[in-house]
Amino acid sequence: MHIMEGFLPVTHAIGWSVASAPFVAYGMYTINKRIQEKPEQRMLLGVAAAFTFVLSALKMPSVTGSSSHPTGTGLGAILFGPAAMAPIGLVVLLFQAMLLAHGGLTTLGANVFSMAVVGPFAAAAIYRFAKAAKMPFGFSIFLAASLADLLTYITTSAQLALAFPDPAGGVAASFAKFTAVFAVTQIPLAISEGLLTVLVMNALARFNPLELKEMKVVAAQEMQA
Repeated sequence: MHIMEGFLPVTHAIGWSVASAPFVAYGMYTINKRIQEKPEQRMLLGVAAAFTFVLSALKMPSVTGSSSHPTGTGLGAILFGPAAMAPIGLVVLLFQAMLLAHGGLTTLGANVFSMAVVGPFAAAAIYRFAKAAKMPFGFSIFLAASLADLLTYITTSAQLALAFPDPAGGVAASFAKFTAVFAVTQIPLAISEGLLTVLVMNALARFNPLELKEMKVVAAQEMQA
């Protein structure tokens, strides 16, 4: 999800920036509204932002010649809703592009869309589905975080395939190639991210149970289990 600087054609770079902009704007609105209503949640918001920054800054070499990263957006999406992660992801990716040479400014819109839009919305939807299906709390968190990680990279593969279709097989063949490049390292990374998110969420549920209950992240019976 860190497409490098200048890698995308100009039209694609602009298009993904335009697609990401409404999510960032709405996310800023939801964060401001929540902080005004519940200023005590600033600490948890900072934890979610830091978790995203640290995990997504880790650069894991891939045996296929590329590199992969955890995303860290599942935790914040579960705590604050998926929209809040769009502006947080924008800030994280901007700092990483400027300070760590991860990603780039021209590809910022595309990277925000995959990591800070698709990933968080997938995490929130999967978590809600798992809760509705009465799956265990820890397993619900694991599914949401790990699958959100994978869907982020599937989105990146689609973005690259649209920009660089295969001369013979077109977008579909290119998508299969890019997905295969990421899959070798991303599947174990997604599993690891899911497990780590469970550990962090369990710690939050232990030390901030009433706050998580108020945020409707956990129910009373889950805290007692």
